[in-house]
Amino acid sequence: MKKLLVLVAGGIGYVLGTRAGRERYEQIKGMAVKVKEDPRVQDAAHQAADTAKAQAPVVKDKVTAAASAAADKVKPSGSHDSDLESQLNPDNVALQDNPYPQGNLP
Repeated sequence: MKKLLVLVAGGIGYVLGTRAGRERYEQIKGMAVKVKEDPRVQDAAHQAADTAKAQAPVVKDKVTAAASAAADKVKPSGSHDSDLESQLNPDNVALQDNPYPQGNLP
């Protein structure tokens, strides 16, 4: 599958970067259409789509489990909240009762 991807990417790069003109472009385009319409390629594409559909629930479960595990690592527990507050600078504006001074400014 990786070889096919490399070949397709190389072909696209060649077509976009070529200076051979319209005639060469048409040749390459014709070859691409032939490959695309080849029954073997069509069968492989359908097979890949069917495999992806069949594996979708398995992948979904794995992604959900991994996301849940990552979220559990990120969530602070209740005991950590007080530790974090104690580590903050006491002069921090967010911890003051009235962070906005009142009165006349110089």
